[in-house]
Amino acid sequence: MSWVYSDEVQEHFFRPKNVLFEDESLFPHNARGLSGNIICGDQMLMLLQVEDDIIEDIRWKTYGCASAIASTSALSEMVRGMNIFEAFKIRPEEIVAKLSGLPPNKKHCSVMGDQALQSAINNYLKTTGRKPLKVVKKTTSKTIHSR
Repeated sequence: MSWVYSDEVQEHFFRPKNVLFEDESLFPHNARGLSGNIICGDQMLMLLQVEDDIIEDIRWKTYGCASAIASTSALSEMVRGMNIFEAFKIRPEEIVAKLSGLPPNKKHCSVMGDQALQSAINNYLKTTGRKPLKVVKKTTSKTIHSR
């Protein structure tokens, strides 16, 4: 029996990048975002080190399935070194593409990572005295929340 996940999903699940293994107080950050999906029970925490509006470093914790962990790991690699305003525009479909696809009933996992990132960016903007960006509800083309 083979896994239905791509090699990229397996790589990010078995060897996730930028994971926060320690307590969040040990990672110096100036942005914090949290998102979750009550239907599937996944939750994501994202911490950013932002300097001059550039994401210099990123750490995250995800409680969830292989797709949730892989999506957050892939997203963390995508945004490192990126301007926060460009990172805010990332679409869930871009995360799914980076992973060479997800099963249809798992695509919602890419939306949660995106939501945690947007939450962290808006947290940074608020703490630096700027107006948060408008969050537009993003979904994948066929977001399915069933298991």
